[in-house]
Amino acid sequence: MKIPQYIYALLISGAAFHTPLHATDLMGIYREALEQDAQYSAARAAHQAAQEKLPQGRAGLLPTITLAGVRRRQYIDIQSVTTGIGTGTGTGVRPPEVVIDNTSITITATQPIYRKENFVIYEQSKLQVAQADSQFIIAAQELILRVAQAYFDIQLALINVEVAEAQKRAIGEQLAQAKRNFQVGTATIVDTHEAQARFDLALSQEIAARSDLEVRKRALQQIIGRLPDDLTRPNENFPDLLNLKYANMQDWINVAEQNNLALKVQQSVYEIAKQDVERAKAGHYPTLDLVALYSDQRGVGGTITGRPIDLTSKEIGVQLSFPIFQGFAVQSRVREALATQEKVFQDLNNTRRNSVLQVSQQYLNVTNGIAQVKALRQAVTSSQSQVDSTKLGQEVGVRTEVDVLNAQQLHYSARRDLAQARYNFLMSKLRLEAEAGELDEEDLRQINEVLAKGSAFGVSSSNGQDPSSVSHVQ
Repeated sequence: MKIPQYIYALLISGAAFHTPLHATDLMGIYREALEQDAQYSAARAAHQAAQEKLPQGRAGLLPTITLAGVRRRQYIDIQSVTTGIGTGTGTGVRPPEVVIDNTSITITATQPIYRKENFVIYEQSKLQVAQADSQFIIAAQELILRVAQAYFDIQLALINVEVAEAQKRAIGEQLAQAKRNFQVGTATIVDTHEAQARFDLALSQEIAARSDLEVRKRALQQIIGRLPDDLTRPNENFPDLLNLKYANMQDWINVAEQNNLALKVQQSVYEIAKQDVERAKAGHYPTLDLVALYSDQRGVGGTITGRPIDLTSKEIGVQLSFPIFQGFAVQSRVREALATQEKVFQDLNNTRRNSVLQVSQQYLNVTNGIAQVKALRQAVTSSQSQVDSTKLGQEVGVRTEVDVLNAQQLHYSARRDLAQARYNFLMSKLRLEAEAGELDEEDLRQINEVLAKGSAFGVSSSNGQDPSSVSHVQ
């Protein structure tokens, strides 16, 4: 992933959808979130602010020019002037007050020639911009994950509501039949009470499912700024499994060691800490500047001579400063920077190890999710067959109503578990891509296309093998 191009694409994406779109599918919700999500907008503004670190750091290497102007009026009152000196008749004469208008303009230009601290600050500004780039991409990937999770949560909540409704409807039919059988004397009151209890429990489950659906909608509303009331429902037979970019866990770990964005951020922090040590040591180094000055003064010297004098001066030279003693402050700052560098280095090691752990966990979640989805898909088919055969057995008198209800509940649970496993697998795949530093819009678009398909269940991997059969973990 080339970070500058990726950031440019993100900024263009955010600007392209200025008008909120009431889209219904996963990509539509994502595009809307690019513009409406407050957390992502804050990250985008923080990234823009961080770009100014570079010109600020470069400023310490460029010349500074200052212009100072002064205009004032002096009132000079001479008390007395002795006259007649040499004749023996000297007398004191008070001359009139003298008014002098004084103006001056001074231009000073300073060009740093050698300031070690300024060079260090400039290098740090480059690292800070690189760090901000990685943090912005992390925010973009987190937006993808948050949108996908909220979208999948709503879809799963909708399935839970449908399952609860179907379960309540089936139990309601059994309750009505139990009441009829009791009236004609073919069933006991116990059967009726048991069916009523199951119906009441199913009703409470439906209420809870509807409440959870509203909560999930509000979670997505926080991201896109509106209540999502028009989401597209994925086809129930969409293909659950997508291609993996790399064949085994070690390949994913190797990619993460190169591209993991949290690792890149921490690496930048460590490099900045190393530069902080050099910056602290710069307190021992001399500074050398080229200084030029131009001064034009009008009406100066009146306080002494009583008459205005015009002066123009031009100066150019170098200014060399040697720090000699600063109360041991520089040594203290160096020790502080070294300790901070060691702390950041250990944080970097921890981030690297955590990256390996997260990649391993998400890879296992993906591969195990593949097997779980396949098993639950078969479980749904088997439980449906069980329901059909149990109903047939009830008609011929070898199965009871309780047996039918139990079979139906097992089927509903299998459908719900299959949906949960499907969305868990998709989220694990997205998280695996994020941990490897390769999650982008294309991954979300691929999932969106898969959700819209109704093709048969398929399994494939990058090397042509069944991912569920990958058991070798390196």
